[in-house]
Amino acid sequence: MKVRSGIILPLLATLALACAIFPLGTEEEVQPENSVLFQDDFSDPLSGWDQVDVNDGVTDYVDGVYRIFVNTTNTDVWANPGLSFNDSYVEVMATKVAGDNNNDFGLICRYQDENNFYFFIISSDGYYGIGKVVNGEQLLIGNDSMPPSEVIRQGDESNHLRAGCVGSQLSLAVNGQMLAEYEDTDFVSGDIGLLAGSFENPGTDIHFDNLVVTKP
Repeated sequence: MKVRSGIILPLLATLALACAIFPLGTEEEVQPENSVLFQDDFSDPLSGWDQVDVNDGVTDYVDGVYRIFVNTTNTDVWANPGLSFNDSYVEVMATKVAGDNNNDFGLICRYQDENNFYFFIISSDGYYGIGKVVNGEQLLIGNDSMPPSEVIRQGDESNHLRAGCVGSQLSLAVNGQMLAEYEDTDFVSGDIGLLAGSFENPGTDIHFDNLVVTKP
């Protein structure tokens, strides 16, 4: 488990029409079996993900899913399987089982170390963003704050996330709809990961299932 305190990605309730909302498109729903690079339904607790229980939170397998629990305020917690990919799509089902809807959770790609990676996140109150951590500095790409989308299922409902890291193009699709695409060249390969975070209230508890990594 890796922890970063002092999240700088506010989910602003006052955000609305002033923020750019990206046009929706339909993502490809089915990938051929021969395109799969890695997959994990988290039924095997020895498949390589972190298993940690500390004061800041928990990252572990539980009842056939992977759990990230964040026990402190303004904190991101994430886990990695210890792999490396170049161009890939990463997708997962994510469900909030407890905690404030003002949270963040999602996927990581091209993870170099705890200070350098891309992240693709949504919140349980309906916001989304693509960002990066570079030399320890966390920032969003393309926006100053996270825009809203009606595509995101709020509260305790499950969401399907698909992050793309293909060449210099980064993309995020949620529940079959493309929400954002940006260009960035800081990282070209690295590990994948799962992430969850809290803001003013601790207790974010996210369950992840059916993770699949595919080649373009």
